[in-house]
Amino acid sequence: MFEELKIGLIGAGVFAGYHANKLAGHPRVSFFGVHDPDANRASVLAKKHNVQLLTLERLLEESEAVIIACPASFHGSLALQALHASCHVLIEKPLATTLDEANEIATLASAKNMTVQVGHQERMVLRAIGLDEISETPLTIEAVRNSPYSLRGTDTSVTFDLMTHDIDLCTALMGRASDVVEGQSGCVRSRTPDMAYAQLRYGNSKARLSASRVAEVSERWMKITYPSGEVRIDFNAKTLTNTAGFDLNADFAEDEIAKDSLSAASDVFVRAILDGTPVMVSAADGAIAVQVAAVIDQGGIVKGE
Repeated sequence: MFEELKIGLIGAGVFAGYHANKLAGHPRVSFFGVHDPDANRASVLAKKHNVQLLTLERLLEESEAVIIACPASFHGSLALQALHASCHVLIEKPLATTLDEANEIATLASAKNMTVQVGHQERMVLRAIGLDEISETPLTIEAVRNSPYSLRGTDTSVTFDLMTHDIDLCTALMGRASDVVEGQSGCVRSRTPDMAYAQLRYGNSKARLSASRVAEVSERWMKITYPSGEVRIDFNAKTLTNTAGFDLNADFAEDEIAKDSLSAASDVFVRAILDGTPVMVSAADGAIAVQVAAVIDQGGIVKGE
């Protein structure tokens, strides 16, 4: 096993900059290079961390693992290139923007025995609260994720950009993919959908999700109804309401994995490769989120097998 993991970064935008900071500070990571089509932006980031500015080919050739933190429309193709180059991959959400690419990533990673983790960081909040330890299955989940308009992320739909967080949280809380997906999305200011609504069914349980990136104010919350009562999470205010009697962490905002979920997720990825521990969100889980988002954007109804 590697004593230190040699990681390259694909992307040099704002979020890639956050990843660069985490890589530079990780004791088991050798952060050595950056690639971005915008050479000036990549050069600034490379100089900041005293790493190399590399072509994509050289970065993949010299890396043991890569982090993909670029616009979502490029995630799938870049992940496949990295896997073909035998690099482990941490991909910011979504895993891809087409189901074919998402399934190909999961299949290729399995065939080559490579680690793939998807950056659905909200799972760290569930872990900090303790909801990943609850044995009861939710009866209903309701989630709202709204933000004011920004050009960032509009290369893909709000379903893939924002609602994907809640789709993945439903997978984690329900413990499986949904049986039925009903939904629709629509454009308001962008060429890709800015608003989306969905209902997911899991046997006798269901989830209702809505997302908007043209809202007047930011609003991000989830209400989970269990047989024992309700749990409500406000992701913006970092507050928890618990009437179910579960032993949950009401001060989750002070938990290190919730305060710095990006760093915690990066560490999970590194340990998965070096120590063989599980990833936070697998390629298979990421593919579930891609499939659901695609169905919602197509305005269709799909029943699982």
